[in-house]
Amino acid sequence: MTKQLVLMDHDGGVDDYLATMLLLTMDRIELLGVVVTPADCYVQPAVSATRKIIDLMGFSHIPVAESTVRGINPFPTLYRRDSFIVDHLPILNQSQTITTPLVAEKGQDFMIQVLREASSPVTLMVTGPLTTVAVALDKAPEIEAKIHKIVWMGGALNVGGNVEKSLEAGQDGSAEWNVYWDAISAARVWQTQIEIIMCPLDLTNNVPVTSELVYKMGRQRHYPISDLAGQCYALVIPQDYYFWDVLATAYLGHPEFYQLCEWETEIITTGLSQGRTKVVPGGRKIYAMDKVDKKAFYDYILRQWAR
Repeated sequence: MTKQLVLMDHDGGVDDYLATMLLLTMDRIELLGVVVTPADCYVQPAVSATRKIIDLMGFSHIPVAESTVRGINPFPTLYRRDSFIVDHLPILNQSQTITTPLVAEKGQDFMIQVLREASSPVTLMVTGPLTTVAVALDKAPEIEAKIHKIVWMGGALNVGGNVEKSLEAGQDGSAEWNVYWDAISAARVWQTQIEIIMCPLDLTNNVPVTSELVYKMGRQRHYPISDLAGQCYALVIPQDYYFWDVLATAYLGHPEFYQLCEWETEIITTGLSQGRTKVVPGGRKIYAMDKVDKKAFYDYILRQWAR
């Protein structure tokens, strides 16, 4: 069976590592590489943790690249420091050496190279801002034809955003963080003809990370991947935390779990609503994950990580 070619672009949040772990368990996926965008993280520990995870899972031939792009509105320090914590987890530091290669090229240039050299169009699995994708498209517009589709965790269509007005002055609360970090780059990707499948807050708000599920991961602790997933989610369980990136990534493994809805949209790049993904008649058509079989999804990730 022909495998789907995928390039991962994540931004180093706790669930970005877990989304990468889930992607690595998918038998019908050929992962061509992982790009780390320096948004919801400090990039050096995020790159290190990513390489250690790939080592742990036995895929050390898969290269990792560090993007050097910058956004407009930085993620809070409290969010970004989790990259240091994950990088220091004992389960990721049983060896003093990392085998998974860190490529010399910048992440945006590595993305261009992978797309140019791919034998067929590639799916971009993006769980952070779209900045690295936008920069790559600006540098090499011809790669648009090599992108099969973008599956993206981002946006909020008919619900409020998760950028809090109390923390971000001059924001009306309509933006989701992966758009807000760099709305101009999101708007650049919106100008393409690439198929976009979004996993917006409209769906993720209904799929929480629960204590019950984290306990179940812990009870599978004789499986190192499930143990690591449980440890990572334990870090964030005191706050309201949802299956953002993991839910988006699971679509590649089981799209039949999901219902999609088509929307006409635009990205707001200025003013109080900067970072909003707005539904507007005549706007750019995208598909959004609208519903998911929650039990099937929960069962799936527990099963996949039991290794």
